[in-house]
Amino acid sequence: MSKWQYTKGLHEIGNGNYAYLLPNGSWGWSNAGLIIDGDQSLLVDTLFDEKLTAEMLAVMKDATGIGGGDVTTLVNTHANGDHTFGNRLVTNAEIIASKEGSEEMDELPPQAVAEMMRNAPNMGEVGEFLIDIFKGFDFEGITLKKPTRTFHGKLDLKVGHKDVHLIEVGPAHTRGDTLVYVPEDKVIYTGDILFIGGTPIIWAGPVGNWIKACEYMLTLDVDVVVPGHGPITDKAGVRQVRDYLSFVHDEARKRFDAGMSFEDAAFDIALGEFGKWTDTERLVVNIYSLYKEFRGVEEHPDYMALFGIMSRFRRRERMTCEKHDHAGCAHDHS
Repeated sequence: MSKWQYTKGLHEIGNGNYAYLLPNGSWGWSNAGLIIDGDQSLLVDTLFDEKLTAEMLAVMKDATGIGGGDVTTLVNTHANGDHTFGNRLVTNAEIIASKEGSEEMDELPPQAVAEMMRNAPNMGEVGEFLIDIFKGFDFEGITLKKPTRTFHGKLDLKVGHKDVHLIEVGPAHTRGDTLVYVPEDKVIYTGDILFIGGTPIIWAGPVGNWIKACEYMLTLDVDVVVPGHGPITDKAGVRQVRDYLSFVHDEARKRFDAGMSFEDAAFDIALGEFGKWTDTERLVVNIYSLYKEFRGVEEHPDYMALFGIMSRFRRRERMTCEKHDHAGCAHDHS
């Protein structure tokens, strides 16, 4: 059991390292990090909208003296909006991301997400699902501030006298995932290479890269692991995510070889202990991505179709939970 409480707000890890957590870690409720040494600071990611990001930066300013105008470096661990849409409020920082991560940010800008949510009431089951998962966010009026510096592979930075290593491990969750490692403090910020207590989602793959990223983290001298979603963890959390990915890969392969469709495969797999994690419907996207990998094809996903299948999956899970009086159920019934 983690010694860190999973509560909203800023958590001091020690020696100038902080984590900002947003429970329950489900769709869009992401974490950020802050590293301070001397008069320099590095922010790991912003949040899904500007209201949440402004609140986070105010809390950081109150606790540490470092607010949005004071941060010297901002690292975006990957392209997803729940880690980038608040960038504009970090006004004076150099913004760094992997080259692939920066390029991927152009694919779903905040204006497109805002438009999608405006249209959601007219989109049937897909719209209902989008409203259900994103109802806590306000995407209107956001303009994405893009990275001003990109890298490929590895980038070594200094925050004051502290060494900080940026390590690109994507494509995995997305096309350009980056780990932020502070070796002297034995702390790592993983972005969405780790979801703790929640189901990971393979938007890009290959899954082998993601498993390798987990194996790599297990070789590092690390005590504190700050995931992209969920509570602060240690290497046990890394192993859990690795084991989920390996399990899903093997189960998908069996069904692919048996000629099942990816949708039938997703509905057929018994998740066991992994079924207690939130957002189990992401299995649909994971199986889709694995099937694409097995077929050796590059294709642009039909995201709306995938959201529709996830909606049906979630509805089935909720009905199952209700049948069992919600016992052991990880799903939100609100």
